[in-house]
Amino acid sequence: MKTAVPCYYHLDVEVSPERVGQVSRILAAHLRYWDLELLVKPVCHSAELLLKAIDEHASDKHTSIEMWWNRQHLITAVGGDDHGLRPDQDLRACLEHIAAMSDGWGCCATDTGSKVIWFSQRARAGQRVPLVPKAPAPNLREGLQVPRELPVTALGAPPNPADDGALEDAR
Repeated sequence: MKTAVPCYYHLDVEVSPERVGQVSRILAAHLRYWDLELLVKPVCHSAELLLKAIDEHASDKHTSIEMWWNRQHLITAVGGDDHGLRPDQDLRACLEHIAAMSDGWGCCATDTGSKVIWFSQRARAGQRVPLVPKAPAPNLREGLQVPRELPVTALGAPPNPADDGALEDAR
């Protein structure tokens, strides 16, 4: 098991609809690497909401995403360079979802005028979601319907005399 040490990750991305899923998978991979499996779903969902809202409302799509893990809290921050984006109006629905799913959140402006939205999740190192085994997929033999064999008694049954008469009439 890995020891819990403070970790940091930074990603700059140009937001577009197809990049949202990619960024979510990248964040999930880092969380799994840090042994924070339980946080994958809420963190990735919150990040996706923010990125989709930025894609929809912001004119400048350049965004930075940062994650800090300090052994007790995971803090995720999404910062955009759009000076006209107003979180209180444009991102209201997104922020309501984030507030419901996180332990804490906030929004602040930087010296350059860009906005940073952050949220935190409490966790312990090494928390994992138990893997649930899946039922095996059927192999080819199980998937195809094999014709049933005729019963042995039908193969060895004496010929029916009525069938012989029908054969003679047909000749």
